[in-house]
Amino acid sequence: MCLGIPGQIVKITDVERQMALVDVSGVQREVNLECVVDDYHPLDRCVGHWVLVHVGFAMSLINEGEAEATLKVLRELGEVQAELLAMKESAPSPPAQVPATALPELVV
Repeated sequence: MCLGIPGQIVKITDVERQMALVDVSGVQREVNLECVVDDYHPLDRCVGHWVLVHVGFAMSLINEGEAEATLKVLRELGEVQAELLAMKESAPSPPAQVPATALPELVV
């Protein structure tokens, strides 16, 4: 099952790549807006709008009422918590330092 989570576009982060910061229940992630941007809804008019987010892409535009209703149902089902946890866990973090002794030995 594919689950789209409602999020509100906070700011455009990369015009060329059509990327934006989206707030999903307090968790902010960079999301690709390519699927929702067109001549009638250009990138520069996206801030403040609500979208359904799935695997890093805004899949469709929704209104605030739809967003709130969807979030309410998801909270009731408990699915939003798992999705938010997955988003937090997959967020970029600084690379870990790997001690030289932990590297495998190459055998030629």
